[in-house]
Amino acid sequence: MADLDLCFTSATELARRIATGEMSPVDIVENSLARIEEVNPALNCFCFVFPEEARQKAKEAEAAVEAGKPLGPLHGVPIAIKDFTPTKGKTTTMGSKVYADNVPDDDAQVVKDLLGAGAIMVGKTTTPEFAHDSFTHSPLWGTTRNPWNPERTPGGSSGGSGAAVASGCVTLAEGSDMGGSVRIPASFCGTVGLKPSLGRIPMTVLPTVFDNISHFGPLARTLDDAALFLDIAQGPFERDIMSNATPIDIQRPVPTDVGGMRIALNMDLGIYHVDDEVAANVEACAAALRDAGAVVEQVDLGWTPDCVDAWLTYWNVYLAAFFEQHLDTRRDDLDPNIAAMFDAARKVSAIDFKRLEFVRTQQWFKLCDVFERYDALICPTTPIPAPSASSSDAEQLGMRPDGKMNSSDMTLVFNNVAQCPALSVPSGMHSTGLPTSLQIIGHRFDDLTVLRIGAAVERAMPWAQRRPAL
Repeated sequence: MADLDLCFTSATELARRIATGEMSPVDIVENSLARIEEVNPALNCFCFVFPEEARQKAKEAEAAVEAGKPLGPLHGVPIAIKDFTPTKGKTTTMGSKVYADNVPDDDAQVVKDLLGAGAIMVGKTTTPEFAHDSFTHSPLWGTTRNPWNPERTPGGSSGGSGAAVASGCVTLAEGSDMGGSVRIPASFCGTVGLKPSLGRIPMTVLPTVFDNISHFGPLARTLDDAALFLDIAQGPFERDIMSNATPIDIQRPVPTDVGGMRIALNMDLGIYHVDDEVAANVEACAAALRDAGAVVEQVDLGWTPDCVDAWLTYWNVYLAAFFEQHLDTRRDDLDPNIAAMFDAARKVSAIDFKRLEFVRTQQWFKLCDVFERYDALICPTTPIPAPSASSSDAEQLGMRPDGKMNSSDMTLVFNNVAQCPALSVPSGMHSTGLPTSLQIIGHRFDDLTVLRIGAAVERAMPWAQRRPAL
């Protein structure tokens, strides 16, 4: 049986204990593997586990400590990698039957960086097909479930990573975020999730390096763990033309001083219907930031649902550009929602696609008006707690009589302005027993401010001690 206290110890603390010789990486990895064996049958958050390789890597990590060799900042710490992200010599299916036998010949750069820092990959986590959905279920791997309530979804598309961290299988996991795929699982599972600024972490796993909505990011138990992931994985990296040329100096522990900061609050972004308890928990975070010395004021963004429509159309074409070639030959193997998206994408003209930038531009200008007066913007990450695991994006969307939109996320609109970092941190618990979250959005490339605000919330309203009953 796994040691739960060890399961829910932060990556930063595990690395410290290993480096000082207080704990063996062999014991820590064995504990991680034991926890996966205990909970994965119920959660289905891992599609691949590598026990023998992980044990061997742990023995090598222990020997390095005993020999006094230089150690990386994640030396001996077990981590998980999303099944969307290429891993050398290990099957990477992207949740699709089409890629069930796909074995990449190289690691993604983010994987190289994490493993180079000494981390030990114990497994790969589930994703919906082609990472297309905010609910993690696929024709290949079935349904992934939320540790807080297995009848609910952990979110997506990094839902396996979110569930793995929240359940204590690993303390740090990699995810990718094109419309909220790190932040949504973080919100539904009660972890930290960061979409860094565009280009902060190199993204070279797509057929294009000119894409402008895609990010790698961490799912973590604490702000310091998320900051550690970002520090390890940040560029510059020349092969990614979007890569930020100048790395940022990330302090750990992350500073918590927000005195004098001006923070804008908009509860619904002018678009979404927000659950009353979700809103109340965001207000509690705002009050905590005020108590810490920040000025937090309500603002009107002036955004409208066409911001959502623009992203949805962009997303359909984005996925189709990469995977549409399988529609005519493998339709029966595809998720029906994917097939419908590809059909819709084929009808979008190049002119109409370019005009999506007009909507994104106006959205950006309105956010700029806010950022002229404020250091950051806060809002909910998701407007509701985790919905049913058997639901879907399409079932959640819809306009209400009051003109607000039903939705399971408030994240995708910030991929329209992807240069802005967006951080999700737990904001409290809902009466359903599910977590809720606060989303913190910063100025272009100002990852440090969103980390600082998140750390201030963490200090005032700690969450790392919370554990699901699973």
